[in-house]
Amino acid sequence: MKALDISVLGYALLGLVDLKPSSGYDLRKVFAETAMGNYSSSPGAIYPALERLQSQKLIRGVVENSTGLRRRRVYHSTPAGTAQLGKWLSKPIEQSEVMRGAQELMLRFGFMEHVLGAESAVNFLEEFRAALKTYLSGLEAYARTNGKQMPLSGRLALESGIRGYRGMYDWTAYALRAYRQSLTSQPQSPIETAQGGLR
Repeated sequence: MKALDISVLGYALLGLVDLKPSSGYDLRKVFAETAMGNYSSSPGAIYPALERLQSQKLIRGVVENSTGLRRRRVYHSTPAGTAQLGKWLSKPIEQSEVMRGAQELMLRFGFMEHVLGAESAVNFLEEFRAALKTYLSGLEAYARTNGKQMPLSGRLALESGIRGYRGMYDWTAYALRAYRQSLTSQPQSPIETAQGGLR
């Protein structure tokens, strides 16, 4: 069977539709109002991506009546779409993805629990934490060896990157604590969980 060619934008749309059937307009709003906009080159790219997913039978559009006389096409995930999304989410983490800033990894994590369950999300976090630790060690070793020879601006730029990755590494510990707590006790609201992490 031929492998499907799906862009990161395609997977973002597939994940959103799998979470909740949505119209093209609904999806455009999500991309316009949240950090999901990082995965779309323009609002106009969303509709062709939806058409590609539909042609691959990963989603299906259903025309529904809306308020007044308006009708809109609402996209639903198909079983094949959910299965394809699960394959993408289950991929092992590659060091190159960490080096590129981990945006796609965080996108995958955002859909992980809905499609694969909480245990898969925990396993992903543990794998991500280990990959971050490896990469951070290399960055810090490079800074120790080469930092004194670099211009101040270069050294500060490298330091910014190290601090950003250190922040992600610390976040994985916080996220793992939140999951372990949720798996052993009553679920907390996102606000309560965030407040717990600020202590």
